[in-house]
Order: sequence, then C-alpha cells, then structure tokens
Amino acid sequence: MSSALASPEAPVAIDRPGTSAPSPASTPPQPGAVQRAGAALRPIAWRILKPSVAIVAFLALWEIAPRVGLVDEVFLPPFTTVVEAFFDLLKSGELWQHVSASLSRALIGFFVAVVIAIPLGIAIAWYRPVSDFLNPILELFRNTAALALLPVFILILGIGEESKIALVIYACTFPILLNTISGVRTVDPLLIKSASSLGLSPVRLFQKVVLPAAVPTIFTGIRMAAASSILVLIAAEMVGAKAGLGYLITASQFNFQIPNMYAGIVAISVLGLTLNAVLVLIERRLSRWRV
Repeated sequence: MSSALASPEAPVAIDRPGTSAPSPASTPPQPGAVQRAGAALRPIAWRILKPSVAIVAFLALWEIAPRVGLVDEVFLPPFTTVVEAFFDLLKSGELWQHVSASLSRALIGFFVAVVIAIPLGIAIAWYRPVSDFLNPILELFRNTAALALLPVFILILGIGEESKIALVIYACTFPILLNTISGVRTVDPLLIKSASSLGLSPVRLFQKVVLPAAVPTIFTGIRMAAASSILVLIAAEMVGAKAGLGYLITASQFNFQIPNMYAGIVAISVLGLTLNAVLVLIERRLSRWRV
C-alpha cells in the first residue's frame, strides 16, 4: 500500500458542465480526400478542355506549317502574323467599320426573315388550305439558290444596301420556314389529345402545347438562317460593296495584303460563333422545360 501511495499518478481530466475538450488547431487533409477531390475535378477539367483540343491543334498546325516550309509563307502567313494584322486593323478602326457594315446588313435581313417566316410557317403547318395554296410556289423558290438570284436583286434594287439585305432575307427565310413547318407538324399527337381532353381552346392549345414543343425545331432553322445570313452577305459584298468583311477580303487580296485577308476571314468566324452562342442562350431560355 505504501508503494502505491508513493508512486505519482497521472492527472485525470474531469469533464465539467460548460467546458469542452480542446480541438487540434488544424487537421491535415487525408490522402483519400485529396484523391477523391482530384478524381471529381478531372472530368470537369476535361469537359472544359475537350472542345478546345481540336482548335488548338489546328492553330498550332497553321502556325508551324508556314514556318517549316510545308506551305508558302507568302500565301499562308503564320497564325501569329494574322493575329498581328487583326489587331492592327482593330486599332486603326478599319476592322470595326467593316464589321459594323456587315453586321447591320445581316441582322436587318435576318430579323425581317424571322418576322416573315415564323408566322408563315405556323399558318402553313396549322391550316391545310394555306398549305395547299402556298406549297407549289414555295417549292419552286426553295430549290433556287440565293446566290443565283444576286444579279436579279442587283438589277431590280441596285448595287446599294437594298439588294444585299433582300438577298439575306431570301436566304434566311427558307431554313426558318421549313423548320417551323416541321416543328409544328411533328408535335406529339398524344400531347394534343391530352390537352384537348382538358378542355383547352384551340388558341390555348396552340399557345401552351404546340408552340413550346416546336421551339427546338424552330431554333434549329433560326441558327441555320443566322449562318446563311453571314455567308450569303459576304459573297454579295465581294461582288459589289464599298464596306463590309467581304469587301475587306477582296480588297486585301487584290492589294496582296494577305495577312489582312486572313484577318477578315477570322473576323467572320468570330462573328458567326458569337451570333450562334447568343441564339443558343435564347433557345435554352425559351425551352427550359426540356431536360
């Protein structure tokens, strides 16, 4: 007993009400947690980088091929040279002048085509007499290329803005019109029968069921028309214009300013990508009901 009393005992902590055990200042991350976080981030990073891999590879090939002699550097300058020419045109204001001219023509023609083609497509798809009356003339013009009519538009409307805008309207109308007709006619009949059984009037049926179901197909035509508006307009500006990206490309070719020519082509690509991205955002906004 005496030895037990002589030996020191370790102090025993007594828990009291209102007190808590001290916690360590910092807990080092567990290796398993770090690995799980890395595994979760890898698919996200790959999803972001995957679309740009092909573009980066193409630009790298564009940069390397002229420098190693695979193509003549005079006729295909390296990509960095084209970028320098692009920013030189941007700083001087010349590029913005041409972009604004082309963009205004394309947007005016595009919006007029949207205003004409969507109501007309809905009428053709929803009312049989309208379809029977207009289909023959639409089939005739649908199979006539827009650029084939450019001389006709120039002869009738002149070489000014009217002929270019009219050509854009013609080129944009048919993609929107045909996709609108297809979108309205291919709505699931079960949806229409279900809505009719609930007592919806024809107007409410069209507003609540048919039109929302047709929005994705209509926007497919709108995006096709947006691309057509740029392409057709550039071709028209190459024939006769004093401003615009098509004029910039042609004038740079004639003056042998090859980097400026490629800078105009890059500007067209950027413009088309931007317009398409805006339309995709609008489509997602209008079709939020889709999964």
